[in-house]
Amino acid sequence: MHQPRKVWKEFIAGVSKQSIRERIWDYMESHDIADFPRPVHHRIPNFKGASRAAEHFPRLHAFSAARTIKVNPDAPQRNARFLVLESKKTLLVPTPRLRTGLFNKITPPPGASKDVLRKCATSQGVRNFSVPVGLDSSVLVDLVVVGSVAVSEKGWRIGKGEGYADLEYAMMVSMGAVHEGTPVITIVHDCQVVDIPEALLEDHDLTVDYILTPTRVITTGCARPKPTGILWSKVSCEMLAKIPVLRSLREREKRAGKDVTLQAEPGSQQPAPSSVRRPQDRPQAGSQGGSHSPLQEMDTQLAATVCVGNLPYNTRVRELKRALQELGAAPLRLTWQGPQHRAVLHYTDSAAAQQAASLLQGLRLGANALRVSLGQQRDR
Repeated sequence: MHQPRKVWKEFIAGVSKQSIRERIWDYMESHDIADFPRPVHHRIPNFKGASRAAEHFPRLHAFSAARTIKVNPDAPQRNARFLVLESKKTLLVPTPRLRTGLFNKITPPPGASKDVLRKCATSQGVRNFSVPVGLDSSVLVDLVVVGSVAVSEKGWRIGKGEGYADLEYAMMVSMGAVHEGTPVITIVHDCQVVDIPEALLEDHDLTVDYILTPTRVITTGCARPKPTGILWSKVSCEMLAKIPVLRSLREREKRAGKDVTLQAEPGSQQPAPSSVRRPQDRPQAGSQGGSHSPLQEMDTQLAATVCVGNLPYNTRVRELKRALQELGAAPLRLTWQGPQHRAVLHYTDSAAAQQAASLLQGLRLGANALRVSLGQQRDR
């Protein structure tokens, strides 16, 4: 078991959220705790023993008492999603980056076997066996499972830095799906349980009530209040533009007379942050919310490529696509060149291609480390 607690105490003074993230990611990679997809940097890390950690889940009273459970879509929570389905409870999963709504309800086929339920719990199964839950639905969530990069025994939590888990919870509060007493659980490796200064926490940060690891169940007893709704002064115009359901909630709260001033709007006390657009921020052909086929989009949207080489001789295109989706680097179009052991990934512009190339660095398929290079870049 990996317990780097003494390492954390050495640098806890003056620490930042990002430095904690980097230390966790580096530690998991260097000690071979990380599991596919790798590297784990800039993501909720999957880890060896994640399924074992999730086995504690059904033993919690909060699980037994729950009828509807929301579980995040990341790889380390796959077994938790399966256990919800196996227990015949309602499983809700947030839509990726909230592009097409807040969450989807997973609906396995009638009489589904355990093998089918396990498929329903995968990222592909979430796409194939789900129906959207509308903003006006009267859904009540009894239990929330979130991913974490780091968490303390006191319940302080650090995500990967994009704020989606915090925002998802705040949106659920706004639509009446959760309340102050709704338990929140995270599933992590033992090495991710570290000391976190409370001074790093902000009003919009979500805390957790239970931590499940491969070796422990930690009841945090966290008394810090959870977010009571959306803090609009923390929401940027860019984020609002990318999340339709957030716009709907803002309009609803505006009609109710609430202050919905955004970061970049006049009157806001918060400066608008700079942000880097990642390739997964863009609509993907064939994904929910996309109305054009790859052929329709090719001439108008594909402006840059990334070449992926050194593919194992027996690699299938679906294996590469799965790896790209897990990394958040799925292209708008993929040109398969199997005999040359390579593929060409097509993106909307050079920024998207550069971000994808960065995410793909260090990716391995089988025993091969893939060679990644930028290809064609053209003006649009």
